[in-house]
Amino acid sequence: MDKSKIDRSMYQKAKVEASEKEHIAAPASTMLADAWIRLKKNKAAVVALFILIGIILLAIFAPIFSKYSFRDTDYNNVYGLPSAAHIFGADQFGRDLWVRTWMGTRISLMIALVAAILDLVVGVLYGAVSALFGGKVDAIMQRIIEVLVGIPSLIIVILFLMAFPAGVGTIIAALSITGWVNMARLVRAEILKLKNQEFVLASQVLGTSKFNIIMKDLIPNTVSVIVINVMFTIPSAIFTEAFLSFIGIGLAEPQASLGVLINGGYQVLRNYPHVLIFPAIVIVLIMVCFSILGDGLRDALDPQMRK
Repeated sequence: MDKSKIDRSMYQKAKVEASEKEHIAAPASTMLADAWIRLKKNKAAVVALFILIGIILLAIFAPIFSKYSFRDTDYNNVYGLPSAAHIFGADQFGRDLWVRTWMGTRISLMIALVAAILDLVVGVLYGAVSALFGGKVDAIMQRIIEVLVGIPSLIIVILFLMAFPAGVGTIIAALSITGWVNMARLVRAEILKLKNQEFVLASQVLGTSKFNIIMKDLIPNTVSVIVINVMFTIPSAIFTEAFLSFIGIGLAEPQASLGVLINGGYQVLRNYPHVLIFPAIVIVLIMVCFSILGDGLRDALDPQMRK
């Protein structure tokens, strides 16, 4: 058709109100930005997140800015009740329970965080290598996991702590012996779904090394599974550390951890309940908030929830 023969006077530019325009393209957004938007809609998860932030800040700064040390004794204030000077009261040696509670929270969180990071590194790499290489490599690696799964992890941890002197490093090592197994199995299952996808096959055709495929193609696509598992690993490690200290094979006096404090409070529960109540409230808050936040992150990072 000859465009020179078109009479432009027959046409008029349409005027459309801004409110009536059809928005075809949505603004660019990342997976994490979408996850944060969905997480904010979950009020329980947001409240749990802020409570955990508050607990972490208190664990870091409360012992620093207090005039008492978690080791200082005052035998004139043995089992002192909560007061303006001692917010949580005092223990059997007159030590300030406010400082000891937050120092114990700091130690428990540090143990759980380091153990979770070790589980993350070892479990993710182990599961990724097992799934990507497949064949005999996968079979041998999975048999090792089956052997570790067949032995109750608590027994392994207790035997390890009985063989080595108790301490923060020993507890972290004990928790890390089998803690990575669940992460490895979850990552392996996810990568088995991804290894035959087009983007992985394209990387293999281009000659990309298996290490780069794992680090750049596969692991980034399993972030949701990794994050959710870490969120449940941390409270589990805190509970295990508290349990070990409570039964007397973990940390011990004068060190402060939530398990040590709960053990000391349990012995005088009938006469001085405040010694147990405050550390127990803190550990319950940590466990419940991590559980709620983990459920919220599971929904927020679910690709099927993305609109």
